[in-house]
Amino acid sequence: MANGVGPGAKEAGRRWAAEPDFWPRVAEQLGTALAVMDTAGRIVEVNRAAELLLGRPAVTMRGADFHDLLHRGPDGGRIPRDQCPLLQALARGAATRGESDRYLRGDGGLAAVSWSASPLTDDGSLKGIAVLFTDTDTDTDTDSAARTAAETAADRGTRRERAAYTSALEDLTERLTLVTEITDVLGQTLETDEALARLGRLLVPRLADWAAVDLLADSGQVHRVAVTGPAGRDTAREDWHGPLPATGTAGLSPLERVLNGGEPVLRGWQETAIGPESPLAAGHSDFLRSVGATSVLTVPLGTQRQVTGALTLVRTNLAHPFDAEDLEVVGDIGRRVGRVIDNARRFGRQRAVAEAMQRNLLAPLPQHGSMRLAARYQPAPAGSQVGGDWYDAFELKDGALALVIGDVVGHDLTAAAGMAQLHGILRSLAWDHTEPPGVVVDRLDDALPAITTVSMATLVLARVEGPPTGPWTLRWTSAGHPPPLLLSPEGDARYLEEGQGLLLGARLGTDGHRPDPTVPLPPGSTLLFYTDGLVEVPGSDLDTGLGRLRRNALALAHEPLDTLCDEVLARMPPGSTDDIALLALRLPAP
Repeated sequence: MANGVGPGAKEAGRRWAAEPDFWPRVAEQLGTALAVMDTAGRIVEVNRAAELLLGRPAVTMRGADFHDLLHRGPDGGRIPRDQCPLLQALARGAATRGESDRYLRGDGGLAAVSWSASPLTDDGSLKGIAVLFTDTDTDTDTDSAARTAAETAADRGTRRERAAYTSALEDLTERLTLVTEITDVLGQTLETDEALARLGRLLVPRLADWAAVDLLADSGQVHRVAVTGPAGRDTAREDWHGPLPATGTAGLSPLERVLNGGEPVLRGWQETAIGPESPLAAGHSDFLRSVGATSVLTVPLGTQRQVTGALTLVRTNLAHPFDAEDLEVVGDIGRRVGRVIDNARRFGRQRAVAEAMQRNLLAPLPQHGSMRLAARYQPAPAGSQVGGDWYDAFELKDGALALVIGDVVGHDLTAAAGMAQLHGILRSLAWDHTEPPGVVVDRLDDALPAITTVSMATLVLARVEGPPTGPWTLRWTSAGHPPPLLLSPEGDARYLEEGQGLLLGARLGTDGHRPDPTVPLPPGSTLLFYTDGLVEVPGSDLDTGLGRLRRNALALAHEPLDTLCDEVLARMPPGSTDDIALLALRLPAP
């Protein structure tokens, strides 16, 4: 109890800070003027200190445009909005500060202020901006030289106190801005590695010289997964990454205490030299010595009840150690990062289940006479969610070959489950009713709300009709799906767009029947069915994607069917965020 504050007092303080109205009371009792604006620049709220400084009651300021109401030039005239640095910061969603601005008081006078602004976000969306401002006004009617000559020691002391106070406010603003940026940036990814790489770039060098992240695996094994250091320094030493020795439960090592649910720990340079008690502590101490640590913060990732790992920050300058405020800020960052990692892990588990389900439900392709079939399924990139893309091919009882490609609306486990339902129902309807594809899909559309959880989907159902040696005819219908691509052996390629109809789930009470066009299939021709992930790439339009697929497929038309499928996928431009299903049919040459 060297600091004179017992554990009971600390606990009482934590309970007080956790009360719902804690932050409103802090803002109201803050000795510095505070104003909050929305994204349009209107005043949402001001505290008591702002009312006193501006000589205006809060009720007359709420809802008013901050710039138009308050901001003035040195002569009291209005300033064009495009020259206001505060509005510019609001438009960018960025933190900024200003000196020697003039705010119009309620009595018509001007208050000289210095200010600091920080953006306010919620789930990555900008909600407004908070402005702290202090009165820096002096007697502007007195000549500067005379004022300097008359300045007393007390005046100079007041100025120094004011400067120190302003500096402290700016430091607080910077810390809060950092926490906001970290929350915003980490919320943009569900990939743990990418989130931790972004975290390191935000913390170093703004808050620390080095940062290390250790994660707990389900087995209890500790893995050092990220080390970030100053530019130009080696951050990839083999002994700094990978599995670490198991954590103990009774040691004095701060890292072990934090990983076992302990409080955040701040250590000075004298304490970093304490002898380790376990292999884990020894390895961590070796890392600290290697980087020249003089001040170290170690905080849990997550909460004490759900610790996912530990964040260690290092400073190497004896003149700038971490302090208690740094510990508070980094502890908050650790809690936020822990939630991001926990969400990423849960997302990864769900994604693995959905992808396994999807792959297992993609039926093996049949052998249908001398025709050749090939199919591919490519999951979405790691940073995207699993979709509901699928393909199928099966023989019908009248001898025709049914070909299906489809995409259930949605990108999650529900979409994968809906795909499984749709797959089974369509197979049953197509087998039971020897009817044109349009009639079968109409039946499926009618049954959709009653026997599936699928709200909307697209698909193509096609029949390849004809005797084993030909000639063959394709009869098909499309429920809002990209058109099949037919490649002839003569080097022609065209999209079969005649069968287009409404997507499943959007019939809008129509009584019409879906189209059932037919087209002859020349010997040696190739037919491609695909989902939209193959032709839709962010930043590019659909026509560009269809043109690219047509050129690539034509260039590969005489390659073996498996080679064609592999190369069409390989020639996709980077940036795709969707999964892809591809089904190809090649008819025998004469």
